[in-house]
Amino acid sequence: MFDWEDLRYFSAFVSAGSLSAAAKALAVDHATVARRIASLEASLHLKLVDRRARTYLVTEQGQRVAAFAQQMLTTSFALEHFASAGQAQVEGQVVLSAPPALLGSLIARRGGELFARYPALTLKLVGSKSRASLTRREADLAISLTRPTEPTLVAQLLGHLEYRLYAAPAYLRSGQAPVYIGYDASQAKSPQQRWLLQQAGDGTFVLHSNDLRIQAEAAAGGAGIACLPAFMADEHQLEPVSRAGASTSIEIWLAVHEDARHTPRIRAVIDFVQGCLQPLLRL
Repeated sequence: MFDWEDLRYFSAFVSAGSLSAAAKALAVDHATVARRIASLEASLHLKLVDRRARTYLVTEQGQRVAAFAQQMLTTSFALEHFASAGQAQVEGQVVLSAPPALLGSLIARRGGELFARYPALTLKLVGSKSRASLTRREADLAISLTRPTEPTLVAQLLGHLEYRLYAAPAYLRSGQAPVYIGYDASQAKSPQQRWLLQQAGDGTFVLHSNDLRIQAEAAAGGAGIACLPAFMADEHQLEPVSRAGASTSIEIWLAVHEDARHTPRIRAVIDFVQGCLQPLLRL
């Protein structure tokens, strides 16, 4: 009989794509992941990986075992959520994944309200520009800027977050030729960056960053004009650039696994997130 933990480690390795990435996800060292994979191979009498000089490659047998592992993990998560849904008490931890800007300004700042209402509840906030996998239980809830497509997820459109051009008051009064602050190449295809490029035309970009808060800080320091949501502009005392009606918007989605949506602690956080975000969104 194989060790279930060995199977979990192997599944994490296949999902992550490397020993180091799996080790980081599991909060262990890569030698532990390698040892667990070797233990699973010995128990099953199967060769699950080809060991190369700097990498492990999953064999065909390994792919089959990984598929079984995913089915078993999915069933295990469903059982946990089923058991939790039958409990009336709002307690335990909920993991919420979302873009960092939304987590800090709109959710973490109001966390005291949630904990005052549910003292036995804890919240883990994971700032990520890519949506965490709810199926693999990387998170219980995920806020994303695109509609989730996984069939096992229940997704709700919370609304549209508007972006406009903002700059520091002193910069706007300076009368200098406009220069711009935008995303780097990693976010070049985002709708707000494409809109910013249209607004800027042939204008010069003096600063690029993959982090929206860094862009806001740069604008507050007088570096140029940035495309930001109103709540972030307000935080940095920025003023809108004088372009009447010029704005764009992005969708804000909230997703939960279908097996978890009725769990009391997750339902409580869903209601909390809606209360934090919806007053700032356009339907």
